[in-house]
Amino acid sequence: MSGSDNTFKRAPKRKPLKGKSVSVSPEMRQAYADLIKERETKQEAYGRHLPQEEPRRR
Repeated sequence: MSGSDNTFKRAPKRKPLKGKSVSVSPEMRQAYADLIKERETKQEAYGRHLPQEEPRRR
């Protein structure tokens, strides 16, 4: 096996990818904030009506 000496070599390190930045208008930012608040209130109201789980007894 002549090619076995490079079989288990480490792969070279990859450069980390930079994150993309997006500029958003203030109206869009406010609309997104409102959407997040609305989702939180819906989740809170939904969670209020779920039956509470009792702690498991041994």
